[in-house]
Amino acid sequence: MQFLSISRRRTESFPEAEFAARADAEMQQARTLYAQGAIRQIWHRSDIPGACILMEAESEEHARQLVGTLPLAQAGMLEVTIIPLRPYAGFGPRS
Repeated sequence: MQFLSISRRRTESFPEAEFAARADAEMQQARTLYAQGAIRQIWHRSDIPGACILMEAESEEHARQLVGTLPLAQAGMLEVTIIPLRPYAGFGPRS
């Protein structure tokens, strides 16, 4: 199943230096999840600090576990929403 993870950095609770200190580890874990096939695409948000991740997971709980492996999430520095996705019926055959 595919899921969309939308995160927001909790900048009101953590200084930028704490985010910067975890940036390399965050990118490395994202690369690991991509190599494993869990992350399909990832974008930085341009409205606020955060990211959107299109991911593959067995369940919503599994998607949350995958996001939970990211260092910023582990440190409680992200507010994360997980949205389950389903195929768009408009491209399928009409009955």
